[in-house]
Amino acid sequence: MLRLLSISTLYPAPGRTGFGRFVARQMEALAARGDWQVTVINPIGLPPLPLKRYAPLRAIPPVENQGAVTVHHPRFTLIPAISGPFNPALIANAVLPMAQRLHKQTPFDMVDAQFFYPDGPAAARIARALGLPLAIKARGSDIHLWGKSALARCQMLTAAHQAKALLSVSQGLAQDMAALGMPEDNTHVHYTGLDRDRFQPLDRKASRQRISGIPGLDVPPDGPLLLSVGALVPIKGQAIAIRALSHLPDDVQLVIAGTGPEDAALKALASELGFAARVHFPGAVEHDVLPHLLCAADAMVLPSEREGLANAWIEAIACGTPVIIPDIGGAREVVLDDSAGRIVERTPEAIAQAVIEVLANPPGQNSVAANAERFSWSANAAALSEIYEKAAAKP
Repeated sequence: MLRLLSISTLYPAPGRTGFGRFVARQMEALAARGDWQVTVINPIGLPPLPLKRYAPLRAIPPVENQGAVTVHHPRFTLIPAISGPFNPALIANAVLPMAQRLHKQTPFDMVDAQFFYPDGPAAARIARALGLPLAIKARGSDIHLWGKSALARCQMLTAAHQAKALLSVSQGLAQDMAALGMPEDNTHVHYTGLDRDRFQPLDRKASRQRISGIPGLDVPPDGPLLLSVGALVPIKGQAIAIRALSHLPDDVQLVIAGTGPEDAALKALASELGFAARVHFPGAVEHDVLPHLLCAADAMVLPSEREGLANAWIEAIACGTPVIIPDIGGAREVVLDDSAGRIVERTPEAIAQAVIEVLANPPGQNSVAANAERFSWSANAAALSEIYEKAAAKP
């Protein structure tokens, strides 16, 4: 059995169980195969002053077992909105002594990073210190956002050229990585997984009835239903989805599921446009409720500014719900034809026109779901194991 040390700032922990859940599912699926033993170091960034919004992070235990994966949660000091360019060094300084101790106890065969920045440069330093091969995975905003920063980009490129393998969640993102100067011949497209037992088509009317009956979700029982799932941050574009209602019939409802700093601004926009009764904010949706909410919707609308290949896209189509998304990242690798939804310009008018088309001629749920057949956590883990085994064997 090979042993992997994974460095990931994006990982679930008590108090933030939904944070990076897809990274945890990947690591759990890899560990479940039996050919890799997985240890995760999830660095927790805390400011030097006890700011209230960071209080839940201070309660996270130093170490825990999540299934077959052991997860360590060391702390590192960060300065909110300031230390971004230096976070890789801060993480490496905090993590390296732990990594060296764990490696001495039972040697690892490989180090990986599950997000390109700040994780990648930090993992690169740790891999060098341990004398181990390195792999780094890109997921979207780590390339598109931090790639615009000269200092971050320099660190990312140095780490990329050290790595024995680079991974990308889509072919589109792989092309963006190459455009930054990362080695194209060392980059592997590694699609996300999917819990196929949870995300599958359920009768739309029955799901709508069930969801509308849950107190606190505020999902109306009638009318065409649009759904937007994601963090409430500007790049997700929920404001564009709200504005699209201006071009749609009055009975079309929009549910925006998620939490984030844009919550108040989005609610204010809905009120300002006169859509307070048509736009619904259920907040964070429980993991077991989400598939029913997806099945209840007539379409998923997510006008993101940038994505690699969003898990929300795959989960929606797996439930038989077509997606309406911009031409970003791996969108064209998901929406191969109209059975999966529409790829549109990132404007309220274009989104509204796509909604009208989908509502007028809705594809069958099973037809939509067939587009997700390629995605599963077992396939994800098998591909990851193969890539890592080859990378670990490289001289």
